[in-house]
Amino acid sequence: MSNRFTDNKALGQSWRAQYRFRMSPTESDILNALLELENAVVSMPTANPKPNLLPLFARIDELGAQLPPDSDPTLLHYMRKRSYEKARLFLEGREAENQAGNCRHVA
Repeated sequence: MSNRFTDNKALGQSWRAQYRFRMSPTESDILNALLELENAVVSMPTANPKPNLLPLFARIDELGAQLPPDSDPTLLHYMRKRSYEKARLFLEGREAENQAGNCRHVA
C-alpha cells in the first residue's frame, strides 16, 4: 500500500491526506481543480469582481469524463452526480467524512 501526503496551503489550512491508492494524473488534476473551485467559492463574499465559476465546472466535468471505466466506482459515482465536495474528500482520503446523499450512496 502506497501512502502519499499533501499539504494544502491555498485555503490557509494545513491538512495531510493519506491515500489508499496511487492517484492517477487525471485524479490529481481533478483534486487540484476541485480545490481551485473551493478556493473560488470561499473567496466569493469578498471578491470584487466575483470569480466566474463556469470555467471551473467545465474543467471538472471534462476531467471527470477522462476517468477510465475501471476507476474507483465511488469516485465515478461522485463525479457523475457532480458531488464535488464528496469527490474532493474522497481524493483527500477523507471518505469517512462524507454523508449519505439523496441517493443514499456512501462507501
